[in-house]
Amino acid sequence: MKTFKSMMSWVLPIVVGLLVAMVIRHFVFTMVRVDGPSMEPNLENNERVAVVKTAQVHHLSVIVFNAYKVDPDASSKNVKYVKRVIGMPGDTVRAQDGKIYVNGKAISQKFISQFERTQGTGNWDVLSLSNRNNWVLKTTKVPKNSYFVLGDHRSVSNDSRYWGFVPAKRVIGVVKVPIWDTNKTKRHNVNSIGY
Repeated sequence: MKTFKSMMSWVLPIVVGLLVAMVIRHFVFTMVRVDGPSMEPNLENNERVAVVKTAQVHHLSVIVFNAYKVDPDASSKNVKYVKRVIGMPGDTVRAQDGKIYVNGKAISQKFISQFERTQGTGNWDVLSLSNRNNWVLKTTKVPKNSYFVLGDHRSVSNDSRYWGFVPAKRVIGVVKVPIWDTNKTKRHNVNSIGY
């Protein structure tokens, strides 16, 4: 009996700790690895970032979502994309000469350089993209429970311009650059931008 109590005195805290960690990871936050250059200069390939599952998505939030059945080229059920939310449900979105307009107003894109804004963004609106890429849904607005997303490195990003909208149910959470990252500008451009 004494041996059992002694054993339980160290086994029980370990089991409780593991259960708490599993609950936090499943419901509150997790870590993911950025795959590819589509979010440069703010997030680098292979960089590990926190994903807060309970955070609310806003315009310009950087999100992680399961791309399976969103992007036709995402063939695995575990493919995760990291992109920036440009359009929320009901928004009109268009690009013209390096500027992005949401509901007719140009948004601030200070999180990327002028060169990055003009190289690769293109000139389009949601309807022209849906026609050009043969989306099933032909619309002028971001649908209910969906987001329009872009990568910060527009000239290499595979994003909503090609495959359409991200259903809200596919969103895993909002990206946060950890405080130990020494680049204050990058942390601000990912963690603090949004409206």
